[in-house]
Amino acid sequence: MNPKTPFKWRHYQSEIILQSVRWYLSYPLSYRQVTEMVNERGLDIHHSTVFRWVQEYSPEVDKRCRPHLKLTNDSWRVDETYILVKGKQKYLYRAVDSAGNTLDFLLTAKRDALAAKRFLRKTLKAVHTSVPRVITVDKNPAYPKAIKELKAAKKLPEVVKLRQSKYLNNIVEQDHRGIKRLIKPGMGFRDNSF
Repeated sequence: MNPKTPFKWRHYQSEIILQSVRWYLSYPLSYRQVTEMVNERGLDIHHSTVFRWVQEYSPEVDKRCRPHLKLTNDSWRVDETYILVKGKQKYLYRAVDSAGNTLDFLLTAKRDALAAKRFLRKTLKAVHTSVPRVITVDKNPAYPKAIKELKAAKKLPEVVKLRQSKYLNNIVEQDHRGIKRLIKPGMGFRDNSF
């Protein structure tokens, strides 16, 4: 995609393309439902067209939106859940702050200390996150090991406190419902290119 003219040679106007991508990403809609909504407005598009638009433009939308995200607080809640990708379970690592604002996410094939460390490094690099004062996790043994390694590598300050509590992590646990609600109409993911 050419960053200067990302909609060059497209059959439809940029506003239509971006609106369709936004609907798909924001609401629990399938490609066919987005197509139906656009077709009701007088355009004739196919659901595979919406699929191609989402695949091409959603990374660019994500990249352009990140600098405008609200700064998060220093109390992190970190958890993972499984989702289906090509019929196999993959793990979606997610972190939110104590107010419920999303810090970051990462889709991995394994649920281990290496994946947890990779996710925490990615979250620390995000421009809208502040350095954590406390990280609340569930009883997964991968998190203490990952945090210990990050502290040893000086990627995480020594004063960061790790709390392993099943109940204090309810914010992110309940937030998984929203993600699964968005994924369900598409019947999981069909691609595992992560």
